[in-house]
Amino acid sequence: MGPILILYYSRHGSTKRLADAIAHGAMAELSSMEANAISASPATAASFVRPEVIVRSVASLNINSNSSSDQGSGEENADASLKEANPNAAPTVTLQELEQCSALALGSPTRFGNMAAPVKHFLDSTSSQWLKGSLINKPACVFTSSSSMHGGQESTLLSMMIPLFHHGMVMCGLPYSEPALHHTRSGGSPYGVSHVALDNAVTLTEDEKSLCIAQGKRLANLASALWHANNQETTHGA
Repeated sequence: MGPILILYYSRHGSTKRLADAIAHGAMAELSSMEANAISASPATAASFVRPEVIVRSVASLNINSNSSSDQGSGEENADASLKEANPNAAPTVTLQELEQCSALALGSPTRFGNMAAPVKHFLDSTSSQWLKGSLINKPACVFTSSSSMHGGQESTLLSMMIPLFHHGMVMCGLPYSEPALHHTRSGGSPYGVSHVALDNAVTLTEDEKSLCIAQGKRLANLASALWHANNQETTHGA
């Protein structure tokens, strides 16, 4: 079973914090599932496969601000120094890691109601994986951050889902059985978790953190269930 890939792009740290919290939820769920398998029976324990959870970042774009009059060019030019400015950033993802993952959580800050250019650029480079069907039937979720309450979070989340649908992935949202969705005054939506970075605050609220953990748990649970189901079908069909 391939790793659960938590993939993000972050300029100031908010989206990274969401990614880390989702990863925490995924690891907690896998630990719980493994403990249940061990306590159930030796056969169940032997058949349980626990995937690794890896956190990776999307590479920044290095676009010369003098080469274009586009309003985003200066911002993307600043991305070139992102690694130097954020030494705690996760390692940069490779296409092989994407191809081998058993589940994907994809995060981006909101840019004019859409995903950031580096995330779109990375997705545009996945034609080979699309042709091979590498991501078909694998669960995925999306997450985002913005500096204002109505900064386009939901449209960003929905736009990030579209390429993943084209890859044949199974989208994993957040149901309203999560109490924090009912009373959050910050980030969070049924389309995916989010953070509202008012006054450049990168610290997640308790509701945001709770929803991230729930999202990570749900993603891990679906990844394991789908993998074991597919593995059983392959075994029985052999």
